[in-house]
Amino acid sequence: MTALRLAALLDHPDWAGVQVLAGDPDPVEIRDVRTVPDLRAEPVDAECALLVVAIAADRGDWHLDALLRRAGAAGAAAVLLPGRAELRRASSLLAERIGVAVLGAPDPLAVGLVATRLLRAPDQVVADLVSRTAAAGAAATGGVDGLLAELARVWRRPVWLLDGTGRRVAGPDPGPAGQETLVRAVGADGHPGSRLAVAVPPGVPAETAAVTAAMAVAAESMGHRLAQQRLTVERDARLRTSLLVELLQTTGDPAPETRRRAVDAGWRLDGWHIGIRIDVPAGVDAVAVRPEVLRAFDTAHLSAAVVEQGSGWGAWSTFEHEPGSDELHRHATAARRAHWLLRSSVRSAMGVGRVYRGVDGLARTLGEAGDAARLAVTRTASGHFVHVDRLGLGRLLLAWTRTDTFLPAARSMLDPLHGQPGDLLRTLTAHLDAESSLTETAAVLGVHRNTVTARVARAQELLGVDLTDPDERLALHLACRSVLFHS
Repeated sequence: MTALRLAALLDHPDWAGVQVLAGDPDPVEIRDVRTVPDLRAEPVDAECALLVVAIAADRGDWHLDALLRRAGAAGAAAVLLPGRAELRRASSLLAERIGVAVLGAPDPLAVGLVATRLLRAPDQVVADLVSRTAAAGAAATGGVDGLLAELARVWRRPVWLLDGTGRRVAGPDPGPAGQETLVRAVGADGHPGSRLAVAVPPGVPAETAAVTAAMAVAAESMGHRLAQQRLTVERDARLRTSLLVELLQTTGDPAPETRRRAVDAGWRLDGWHIGIRIDVPAGVDAVAVRPEVLRAFDTAHLSAAVVEQGSGWGAWSTFEHEPGSDELHRHATAARRAHWLLRSSVRSAMGVGRVYRGVDGLARTLGEAGDAARLAVTRTASGHFVHVDRLGLGRLLLAWTRTDTFLPAARSMLDPLHGQPGDLLRTLTAHLDAESSLTETAAVLGVHRNTVTARVARAQELLGVDLTDPDERLALHLACRSVLFHS
């Protein structure tokens, strides 16, 4: 027969009303359950057993000490008494000396029956919990949160949904950190690495087996709900993106229908806007990661609308009146903090535009934020964060690379690379963007670093430049950016 750790059994939901009255439950293991009518009973076959006393008696009755002695002599592991009244000091010392844990419960027979089922009918325990879990998955309403709440009710334990990094997505705060948990992968499209976690301390094999089996059923239900949620999220993302594109392409006042949709989305078109652009590497799912952006903004106390745009997000904060210098400083500080928080989980670059008014101003500030984000990709010293108001010369240089004056000179400089095998222009640009890191360039291009080394060396030879010279490297970088931008 299996054994139950008494300390783990005390954490079982059905044992919530049991109290330790004497002795240390940690080293105690229970292998059987025996019931006796009262304190005068003689324990039989009680080796490693939980001795359940059915009828209550006065804690001061000398028969209690006599029962403890007989239980110890019979090898009993613990004695469960009716009620939770404290023992006399002498009885407590006796229990500790003979190594018998003494427990109290309002209904010892019901508690003993739970232990009996866990020891003698583990298959029944598993089947019962699996059945109730399947019913809960079919009946639960309210999406992911509703299913988690129903599972927690049926399992009578904290239940969480975790993302691929182990961070809590749903379930009670603060999450399962520091708790003994069982984990089960969910496997829903669009939610890679999603897992269910439930607090189940080891030491009760039947309970562990039951919850493990029930989690397999729950994971299927959770997968379906996450898939449905993903479809809804993708639909909402498309609506947000199309609405923003429509607004940015509008000249003058938006159409009434467009304005109504913006109001429905919670966007304020009138007022003063500060644009934000967040760029992430290709392959990052902007739809799935948007909650991370919202969480970072919320933690940094940055109020902004966030919209998926290509490989990243466009966002903006709106002020009813033109913000003063103090408000602008607070906003910039909050934006920088939000980006710092986001970069802890997602490699990103953030650009912040200046403040402008109205719908036309929204397009302008988001455009500036996009330029700043492209600069921020290579700005390691600034934490990959660039604010247009603080760009200075860098902003002027970026603007100059997009003029008709700079472009012919840039094309002339890079003409020797034209027609050469290995896409030398793209390789050289990626190499300069990566601050001459061969490893990062190879990762961006998806080639071996030796290939990058050979291509960069060939480009230097054809152009006759020295990439160790800061001035030549800067001029070449600007030329590459300009040519690629116009192509």
